[in-house]
Amino acid sequence: MSQVNITIGPKTYSIACGPGEEERVTKLGALINENYAKLGTSRAPLEAQNIVFAALFMADELTEAKSAMKSAQADLAETRQEMQRAADDAANALKKANSDVEQQKEKSGGKKAELRAEIETLRKSEERTRKENAKLKAEIAELQERGRHQHDMFGGPAEDAALSDALAEKLEALATRAETTASELEGKRT
Repeated sequence: MSQVNITIGPKTYSIACGPGEEERVTKLGALINENYAKLGTSRAPLEAQNIVFAALFMADELTEAKSAMKSAQADLAETRQEMQRAADDAANALKKANSDVEQQKEKSGGKKAELRAEIETLRKSEERTRKENAKLKAEIAELQERGRHQHDMFGGPAEDAALSDALAEKLEALATRAETTASELEGKRT
């Protein structure tokens, strides 16, 4: 057992304590002495009463500390609950966001498939159009070639144009004569 001397007010006391507790007992004695000093000039005539008053100061501080600790514990419990609610809300929001992302991926995947199918249809259509275009160009070239070499019973294309012009002139002359004859016949009827 160890012995520690503590001073409270004007007196020193020898206190027995376990090994290694000397420093702690010395600090507690200093705390009692601080509360004893709070009495100032209003000390009682007996030292025992002064020590009781110092103990009452300490008991009051301890009661306030315990009350503050309970309040802090209640605040801590409430804060933990709020944090748990916030964590739950965040977890739910994350789940919803992940679900939304997955739905968007699925929709996007479906759209991609539709677009790919449409692109493939357009490619096939373009290929058919190119083949058809090439076929028509070949047919036009063949018809142009035939037109260059074709001769009818009146001759080639240049002769056809001259013949058409002459025929048009003769038809016009015939129409003019028919009109003149019709006018003459009408004049004779009246």
